[in-house]
Amino acid sequence: MVGKKTSITSIAKHLGISTTTISFVLNGKAQEKRISDQLVKKVLDYVEEIDYKPNALARSLRTGKSNTIALIVEDISFPFFSAIAKEIEAKAYKSGYKIIYSSTENDTAKTEELIEIYQEKHVDGYIIVPPTGIQAKIVELCASGKPVVVLDRYLEGVQTDYVLVNNDESVYSATKYLIDQGYKNIAFITLNSLQSQMLDRLSGYEKAILDNNLTPIIQKLTPAGRLEREKELLSFLEKKCSSIEAIVFSTNYICVGGLKAIKQLGLRIPEDIAVVSFDDYELFEMYSPAITSIAQPIEAISENAINLLLSRLGKKASEVSQNPQKIILSTTFVPRDSCTK
Repeated sequence: MVGKKTSITSIAKHLGISTTTISFVLNGKAQEKRISDQLVKKVLDYVEEIDYKPNALARSLRTGKSNTIALIVEDISFPFFSAIAKEIEAKAYKSGYKIIYSSTENDTAKTEELIEIYQEKHVDGYIIVPPTGIQAKIVELCASGKPVVVLDRYLEGVQTDYVLVNNDESVYSATKYLIDQGYKNIAFITLNSLQSQMLDRLSGYEKAILDNNLTPIIQKLTPAGRLEREKELLSFLEKKCSSIEAIVFSTNYICVGGLKAIKQLGLRIPEDIAVVSFDDYELFEMYSPAITSIAQPIEAISENAINLLLSRLGKKASEVSQNPQKIILSTTFVPRDSCTK
């Protein structure tokens, strides 16, 4: 048995074959280089006998491929992103790729640093949920010949593949549902953010309110820090609860904070205040009363993202960014018990 430091050079010396030939065989280029089946078998049999495992970094330097995909999201602990990650990982694995995860916390500098680290590791492709201000880095990454799929939010001026949902229309419909139920004083609680999906959700709410001659009630929370957001939520509801009949939350994690505040204030759902959340969550179905939500198509988002990326991985670097696609998927409105009069 050869030791752990076995190299292509030592294998070549033992078999009396050139290192170039060994490299071609191990990198799957034997047929392309017209290496005989007999010689291929000789190399592979010996490699199996000594349990040779080439260094991953060295292999990626030789081939330019690492069979890894970077999945960069806002926060992998959020239910939406963890569900997406699980689906993407399963689909990637079936195609021979491993996933490396990272959370950006919507920090542009951190995102740039993560991309640079993955470039050094010769990651083959990227699925990114981008923070604001990252456009230049994404453009640079696309120009390097690596495929990039952007999820969840749109970057103006960046030509690459996108998988999004119809945020504007979804929140418009959910707000209209509340209006049709007889609610008039409907608040929208969101983040103080320039992210495209947040702006689109706010836009959908405002359109529905104005189309029905109602007055918008908008509260924008501090993006960073769960505890700070929850304090702001509690303060807002303390001041406004007597005049608000219903709330549309722009994300499920904001809604969870809102439910805590509503409980702290002794308010009843839906008797005192109705609730709708963008993004469904297992907790919402089990909560009493069950929370009405806008469910994103997790499986379809994941499948479209990984399929787009895999289709690009097989192309030449000069062709990777050609004919980018923008896929916009529909959400599903899930009516439950939190907004019935």
